Amino acid sequence: MTQIESLLRKEIGLDAASIGSTLIHRAVRLRMKALGLKKPEEYGRLLKHSPAALEELIEAVVVTETWFFRDREPFAAFGRLVLRWLSTHPVGTLRALSVPCASGEEPYSLAMALLDACVPPHRFVIDGVDISARALARAKHAVYGRNSFRAKDLAFRDRYFRHVKDGYALNSEVREGVRFHRGNVLGDDFLGDGAPYDFIFCRNLLIYFDRATQVRALERLHRLLAPEGVLFVGPAELPLVAGNGFVSANLPLAFACHKPTAPAMSGPERRARSRIPVLPTPVRTPWSTIGPGEPRAPQRLRPPTGTHQTPEPISDLDAARQLADAGRLEEAAAICESHLRKQGPSAQVYFLRGLLCDAGGDLKASDYYRKALYLEPNHYETLLHMALLLEKSGDSAGARVFKRRAERAQQNCALAGLRPDRATD
Repeated sequence: MTQIESLLRKEIGLDAASIGSTLIHRAVRLRMKALGLKKPEEYGRLLKHSPAALEELIEAVVVTETWFFRDREPFAAFGRLVLRWLSTHPVGTLRALSVPCASGEEPYSLAMALLDACVPPHRFVIDGVDISARALARAKHAVYGRNSFRAKDLAFRDRYFRHVKDGYALNSEVREGVRFHRGNVLGDDFLGDGAPYDFIFCRNLLIYFDRATQVRALERLHRLLAPEGVLFVGPAELPLVAGNGFVSANLPLAFACHKPTAPAMSGPERRARSRIPVLPTPVRTPWSTIGPGEPRAPQRLRPPTGTHQTPEPISDLDAARQLADAGRLEEAAAICESHLRKQGPSAQVYFLRGLLCDAGGDLKASDYYRKALYLEPNHYETLLHMALLLEKSGDSAGARVFKRRAERAQQNCALAGLRPDRATD
């Protein structure tokens, strides 16, 4: 098994500890059974000489869990930055990359965000790249079941999908905005001939690599990113990226970064841009509005349905998240503390409180994360951030333990058809 794990590390950079050796062993046993092989040594020799056999094993171990508009903040930041890009590029084509793109939900989400922002289809190109041929086939087919629609607001489904027997079929306007390619980010020829990208989404890939492979992957991403481009990574990956040719874009909870030469945004400019409506409906009704003179509990405006609707107050937790996304960390923390005093302990609030400490460089972040895990031991996002803190402190072994726990939590939720952060709702 050690030789097989080493082969996977060499071919796709997979660190067996990131998903757990047990899962790899299970995949190996199933493939051996299908091939009628009894000894792992026989299977190992076959993998070295049969590209088809290796491809089948890779398909069995890669993680393709995703859904449309997965995580709100990165897409909100993308929408704001696109408006900035348009203001400085009256002509030209915006280029975006999603890698790994899995079954297509992320790159299609980027296309829908651009269309909602009234960016003409001829002004953007989105490339989706993945190592899995099966995932890419599903992406090109573009028919999705309920697990692909886990966002709270599903108005985009009404605009861009039609209901069919097997689920929801994506319309041609969105499909034509995305090109799919099969590729390995670690390959020497990975997207070597194209122009650089203005935006790259590479979220939750690096956590599956060991440190040396992470550096290799980041070198490729650095080459692919335009001088003033923005790279979006996963929550646990930003500190890893910051030490390898990138700096944080200072967009709270978006986990975005850019090259050191890219112009930094000032605090007031960043907060001002945070108030630009993102993912508007065709009549440009914003999902939320936050202004410096407005109350701490912003109002969410729902898209019109033909009758007048009174805006409903959002929850304390959503209000705190919106304020955090706008860079108003102290106000968000105050709402969290007030919620805890009034409502009592909550894993979600403790997690957000820890995230706010993390964003501000406060060492109390780990205390809040541990409180969240005491209440919900399988809280996916908290497990990822604990792994991150341990990685930063030099405890790689401890970080791997939390990564494995996070992956198990994610996989269990996928089997149950739940979002990892809604498993206990």
